[in-house]
Amino acid sequence: MNNQNRFQKRKNLRLQYFDYNTPGAYFITICTHNRECTLSHIVGSIHESTKIRLTEYGKIVDKYINNIPSNYNATIEQYVIMPNHIHLIIAVNYNEEIMAIRESPLQGRSIISKMIGYIKMNASKEIHYNYGTKIVWQRGFHDHIIRGRKDYEKISKYIYENPITWQCDCLYRKE
Repeated sequence: MNNQNRFQKRKNLRLQYFDYNTPGAYFITICTHNRECTLSHIVGSIHESTKIRLTEYGKIVDKYINNIPSNYNATIEQYVIMPNHIHLIIAVNYNEEIMAIRESPLQGRSIISKMIGYIKMNASKEIHYNYGTKIVWQRGFHDHIIRGRKDYEKISKYIYENPITWQCDCLYRKE
């Protein structure tokens, strides 16, 4: 068996033929490696005041999320750092440079991929430097192109309520 057959071809998670440089809003989910609860702790319950307490890893990730607008022509509209994943709404602004170059969506990395790569790479480097080598992230990320006001409001509500409904979340793991 040759090396090509030994490794399965990785499934492309992006929407085929969509240009992820297009201005608009994107719902992004990034998971930790093996969905380990390393980013935060949820304190409280549905019946009490629910709060998120960031771990040292989570504080590092928070810093790089907040650096996105100063490094890219985008804004972070809303986000939550859960114990083993992050949800973000990223708004890519119109950029004449990107629109003039008009890279094919099948070539190179999109602005969305670059932003997620920026967060994951820089947070990993700082975590490794401060706390030793450890795989921090699951490979890739999940995205959803937000299609209109109702879609945006539904996702925004989901992000806001995610800490409250943590124990019912499909990504929930007991800490």
